[in-house]
Amino acid sequence: MEMIIAPSLLAGNHAAFGKDAVRASKSGAEWLHLDIMDGHFVPNISFGPQVVKAIRPFSKSFFDVHLMCSKPEILLEPFARAGADEMIIHVELDAQVEPLIWKIRQLGKKVGLSLNPSTSISLVQPFLDKIDLLLVMTVNPGFGGQEFIHECLPKIQQADAWRREKGLRYRISVDGGINFQTVADCARAGADTFVAGTSLFGARSLKAAVTRMRKIAHANDPALADLKV
Repeated sequence: MEMIIAPSLLAGNHAAFGKDAVRASKSGAEWLHLDIMDGHFVPNISFGPQVVKAIRPFSKSFFDVHLMCSKPEILLEPFARAGADEMIIHVELDAQVEPLIWKIRQLGKKVGLSLNPSTSISLVQPFLDKIDLLLVMTVNPGFGGQEFIHECLPKIQQADAWRREKGLRYRISVDGGINFQTVADCARAGADTFVAGTSLFGARSLKAAVTRMRKIAHANDPALADLKV
């Protein structure tokens, strides 16, 4: 799969989200990752559909909306109308997961499923044939700038193994502590979509940082290693 870099707007300038959405679009990054936090599912509050609607005209990027919320069912339609291309829900929502997946599909959007570092990867297995993306959180969600949790790498490897065994096409995304070192570890484990905040928006040149991160991801793609053998 193509390696995708997704700058996380949460790490941008909160007084100039529109400007940073433009910067991300011009950087060559394929996606823009939007962290939606409700202060309940995670101990922080970010922004809502109105912000996404306001920045949508400034960017042609794919809007990857991550709903870290206890009641995403009340947010799906507002974010769909605001311009989300994909909406990610959490497997920790238990019985709500399957109806939420179908609701996102009905809205014509791509479906993502995420799991926290402390959650067993086995919980996502029943839904793998119903999703477009699996997001493996590599920090505890809620705040940016945290250190990467290396113990999450086996989850990425398992997700990739299942994808190969079942012949499925879901993307494997990673989010949390992704920088120029950890992106290589994640790519080798099987990830193909990399959400990065501080390491990209904190760089002197966002475009150069995106290019460098993508190059490192490609260089560590296990599929390329297989071709070299």
